[in-house]
Amino acid sequence: MRITGGSARGRKLITPRSDEIRPTCDRVREALFNIIGPRIHGTRVLDLFAGTGAIGIEALSRGASFAAFVDLSLEAGRLIEANLRTCIPQPRAAFVPLNLATTLHLQPLRATMEPGIRFDLVFMDPPYKKNLAYQVLTMLEQADILTAEALVIVEEQRRVILPEKVGLLSLIDQRRYGETGLWFYKPLPDTN
Repeated sequence: MRITGGSARGRKLITPRSDEIRPTCDRVREALFNIIGPRIHGTRVLDLFAGTGAIGIEALSRGASFAAFVDLSLEAGRLIEANLRTCIPQPRAAFVPLNLATTLHLQPLRATMEPGIRFDLVFMDPPYKKNLAYQVLTMLEQADILTAEALVIVEEQRRVILPEKVGLLSLIDQRRYGETGLWFYKPLPDTN
């Protein structure tokens, strides 16, 4: 696995020894960043179920201003830290250990961030076929941590069916790459 673009392009990422972490493959990551393109520069990125940190590190390499990595696994925390050291000279990043499968809200995440921080880009890659995407989309939509123009991207097994709307999040695009599917959500304006 390598970073596919930006200042760290070509740098090799340390991968997990266990099967508990499933990194997003280079081809899907490169396709994703080709889709979101110049939008990444200066953004604040939230990488949920971060694993190796490949998505957040790729975003930093391509000009994101900050990345927060969330994962339950301490192995993931060590991998992310090592990969940041290898790829980004002065990372603007934070790791938050949080079990997204059992938590009911994202308050522990908010408690570790600067007050009022909002994310422009959120990527979540939950374990496939565990029905976690909808649950975390719901928590994310209710957490008040998205900018008005945020983009939320879910990676799941391509045959999974995700809803067109989750609260104020609305599905705007869907792509498939082999067995991997990407769903793109944007917040709708709150009319209340």
